[in-house]
Amino acid sequence: MDELYTKAEQKMQKSLHSLEEELKSIRAGRANAAVLDRISVEYYGTPTPIQQMAAISSPEARMLQIQPYDASMLKAIEKAIQSSDLGINPSNDGRVLRLVFPPLNEERRRELVREVAKVGEECKVAVRSIRRDAIEKYKAQKKSGELTEDDLKSSEADMQKLTDRYCKEVDAAIAAKSAEITEL
Repeated sequence: MDELYTKAEQKMQKSLHSLEEELKSIRAGRANAAVLDRISVEYYGTPTPIQQMAAISSPEARMLQIQPYDASMLKAIEKAIQSSDLGINPSNDGRVLRLVFPPLNEERRRELVREVAKVGEECKVAVRSIRRDAIEKYKAQKKSGELTEDDLKSSEADMQKLTDRYCKEVDAAIAAKSAEITEL
């Protein structure tokens, strides 16, 4: 019984961690290197994350500076950023790329808040799915005689409490990111 609970908790923790990583990559008006996490560049035939092929710094609050380790990759990185869903056109001075993040307008803020809510809801669905799978395993154990009726009810209640706790954490993460996005 405890093993099932522990496994379910670990899976829910991974879902929450995945949500937090996804939220980091959503642009909130400030320069954040995490927005480049999803962008890969073709480097000698292999898709390579920008972080592995360039130094990324933030000289100003709304600017990222990307300096490739291999200067010949500057154009390829620029093209990858332009073709991504980032919506920012990098400026190239021949040595480094600069990404200037414009302040978000009200419509874009609302759109990003909706995207955050959607990602959060997907995480909650994953957490509930983990709960459902665990409860099905508890029922199978009861059917095979490993659990009593009281143990089953207790286990289901514990699993529901765990699910509620993780759903609250998801809601808190969504609220924090939404507040960050709507902040002027």
